[in-house]
Amino acid sequence: MSVSHLRLLWLWAGILAVLLCLLFLPLATGGRILAVALSLTAVIVALIVAGRKGEWGLTEDAWLDDIPDAPYRLPVVLVCGDIARWPECGVVLRTAQGCWLNVPTAELQQTVRTLLRKRPDLISQLAVMVCVCPQLHGDEAALAVGLNELRWQLNQTRSDCRRSVPLLLSSHVAGASVPHSLWQTAQTGEAMQVWQANDAPCCTGTWLAQKNGRERLATQVRMNALVRLTHETALAMLTAPSVDTPPVKPAMMLYHMTPSGAPVQPQNLWQRWLSHHTALGSLPGWQPDTSSADVLLPDFILPLLPLGVGETPRVRFLRRAFCLFTLAILIALCASAWNNRQLLQRVGFDIQHYEQIAMVDYASKARALQILSGDAAQLDQWARRGEPLNLSLGLYHGAYLRIPVLAAIRSWEPPPPPQKPAQKTVPKTIRLDSMSLFDTGRWALKPGSTKRLVNSLVGIKAKPGWLIVVAGHTDSTGEEKANQILSLKRAESVRDWMRDTGDVPESCFAVQGFGENRPVATNETVEGRALNRRVEISLVPQVNACQPPGMPSALSRESGASINESEK
Repeated sequence: MSVSHLRLLWLWAGILAVLLCLLFLPLATGGRILAVALSLTAVIVALIVAGRKGEWGLTEDAWLDDIPDAPYRLPVVLVCGDIARWPECGVVLRTAQGCWLNVPTAELQQTVRTLLRKRPDLISQLAVMVCVCPQLHGDEAALAVGLNELRWQLNQTRSDCRRSVPLLLSSHVAGASVPHSLWQTAQTGEAMQVWQANDAPCCTGTWLAQKNGRERLATQVRMNALVRLTHETALAMLTAPSVDTPPVKPAMMLYHMTPSGAPVQPQNLWQRWLSHHTALGSLPGWQPDTSSADVLLPDFILPLLPLGVGETPRVRFLRRAFCLFTLAILIALCASAWNNRQLLQRVGFDIQHYEQIAMVDYASKARALQILSGDAAQLDQWARRGEPLNLSLGLYHGAYLRIPVLAAIRSWEPPPPPQKPAQKTVPKTIRLDSMSLFDTGRWALKPGSTKRLVNSLVGIKAKPGWLIVVAGHTDSTGEEKANQILSLKRAESVRDWMRDTGDVPESCFAVQGFGENRPVATNETVEGRALNRRVEISLVPQVNACQPPGMPSALSRESGASINESEK
């Protein structure tokens, strides 16, 4: 993927992350700020690293320029092992059936990692072919070291690609007794196939039954020897159990015999194996008669290898951008579901808490009602203006909460109004100079005392259920009986004046004379005796008192008023 596409992907990922943090994730204000800051920091670092990777890629091998441009669907085979001379066209060899890439065994993993960075679209169509020529190896231990290195590199490559990259094992020998180049292949569960130029593949039996049977039988004897040698050496080294690397089993075995080839080593593995199994030191036609190192690659196997999907960089970029968008949608859906779950739990808890409080606990009930009122206002606002994004995406359940919340609010019973304490009227006592009402020893009202009585008795009014009590009092001077009679007569005189002046029925009055029995001060002094000479007028509640004709009796709750008149 190009640097520009990689940077665009990081920018797109950063935008999605910021939107998720601000709109959907259930974070507090501080958490949102921290998450946004971390997202922006990660995007900035990724953009810098992507730019540096682009600069590093400029110094990589030039063979990347020879790789076919995308989209490319044909197989790409990495060729390792014993290759005498690669064609002069370069590291990459393109044919009509696919692409061959010459890679040293020790650089296999690094080459694949370069393709992962630069051409990830080719990974699905990669294959590895290892070439083994027994005539070029004189030491079986050295061959084992090379194959173990390939085994480790291939396992690392499969781990990096996250797929099982197929392995092809090609064994090649040259001999003058072979009339022309011959390929035979073996796949798991299939018979040996013979491949010849301009002929369809066939099994060995069919091939031997055709023309030149004697010559072909001799060639097949040599081919069977190559097959046995390959199984005993190269294949055994690749599939043997090991504590260091897992075994690798080739997906296809290829056996190649050609009349000419590269110069061989003396006492090579092929020669020693033939001598051991035939007991002959040298055999005519078992060694190449010319030194030709041209490489013949098996193009016929390329159609049998996996093909790629042929994605362009733009399509791959759009697919990854869509995957990021899909991931963001999934995270947003999960966050919305969590937020709705929290909303249901919070409102449900508020309703349950409100219902658990007794109605007599008005203070706690009022606080719970205030919380429910806030919930109802919030739900009403969302119902009118739409729910917020962090509760949306088709998962909003607030509409189902409004009815239970409103029902709980309607169940509120306000506390009764506080009862006002009964106001008690303190009786009012008015004390008058006795000379203003009566002469000494007399009970008739003096002329001119009317004004005094009018001013003093303004608050005394006849009321149904109230009795006007007029009580007379004297000091201790004189005889007790005479004082009692005098106090009664004076009370009657005041009663008669109030009855005649205020047109008050006589049934509203009660007259009492106490004489000297209820003094309010001492009788030893002149001032005390003057206070004891008095007439008291007060309202006393009585059910049947002062009732107009046809009016039912009732006991009034008003406090009485008292007026005291004193005489000297």
